Amino acid sequence: MSYLRYPTSPSRGSSPVSACSAEMSGPGQPISPAIERLMYVKKLLLCLVYILVSAGLIRFNKLMMKRDHFPHALALSAVHMIVSSVFCSVLYFVAPSMFPGMATSRGHRSSPMKWFVPIGLCFAIMLFSSNQAYAYCNVTFLQFMKEVSVMLVFVFSCIVGLESLSRPRILVIIWVVVGASISVSGEARFKWIGFIFQGVSQLAECSRLIIGEILLSGKKLDPLTYNLFLAPTCPVVLLIANAAHWSPGTWSDFCAWWPLLSANACVALCLNILVAAVIKECSAVGFVLTGLTKDIAIVIFSAVAFHEGVTGKQAAAFVITIAGVFFWSYMKINPSAPPVQMLEKALCSEPRAAPDEKTPLVLKEDPSPAEKHV
Repeated sequence: MSYLRYPTSPSRGSSPVSACSAEMSGPGQPISPAIERLMYVKKLLLCLVYILVSAGLIRFNKLMMKRDHFPHALALSAVHMIVSSVFCSVLYFVAPSMFPGMATSRGHRSSPMKWFVPIGLCFAIMLFSSNQAYAYCNVTFLQFMKEVSVMLVFVFSCIVGLESLSRPRILVIIWVVVGASISVSGEARFKWIGFIFQGVSQLAECSRLIIGEILLSGKKLDPLTYNLFLAPTCPVVLLIANAAHWSPGTWSDFCAWWPLLSANACVALCLNILVAAVIKECSAVGFVLTGLTKDIAIVIFSAVAFHEGVTGKQAAAFVITIAGVFFWSYMKINPSAPPVQMLEKALCSEPRAAPDEKTPLVLKEDPSPAEKHV
């Protein structure tokens, strides 16, 4: 799941469906029910494809990391990033208008580039550790662990000043962490090394997302420009790591499995494109709900199709964790909802100021302490 705040196309107060339908119908023209249904079907199909590709890539990576295939996490991660770098470069050459941040950053690109060294390092660590974890643990166990990432991102955001703590948020953090801990503790074939690799991967991913959010907020870079800046950094880090830890069997395995490796890298690239497409077409709300559906689908699919054991205790704890993540997203998306206000009152939390005619439609956000250093 992605945690960066990508911009969405619909304006404040308009739904993704109405915004897109208005473009098709033209200004001032009523939206026909047929067009509205078509837009809903389009978004539903897009979300379905995203879920299938995301689940497919996870199973694909698990397959590639088998000992009789391509058990080289560093090399696999490097292949993914090289393909992504080539794609971003070609896309910028063909359609530079899709990278508006490149024009606005002209003349002072050295300033944001210094931030991409730690971002590239964190990204490389995340890719390597995540792929390496597949060699030791099954997909369902790793999926249980990944649910904590939302909370880790929030805690890191509080540390650097991007977010603030409150009693309801602390309660939901405890809710999710307890549920995930029960899920992990119920694993029958628990392996510490796989647990450590996945933990390192999540810490690196959360660090990358926080640094990226600071950079995107401070320098006003768009997501595609951000990825274009990142493109040369992460492959360099991974290539250096590959040279330092080169295994004699890597090249022979690459020659034997390059068709599958190429397909694997293309699936990873498609997933990156789909993430941006889902956020654009379905808004942040749709992306959050799609991500939760994807997590549930991956666990069920892995348990049924690949017979990865899930105990009743783990299943119940996973439901608790998913419910916590859903309520967390609900609080962030709709903080004035009655259930959220009831929880705030029950915890004697400071009441939220009700909007009135003096409340500005567009809030002016002051930069956080971290953003002031960008």
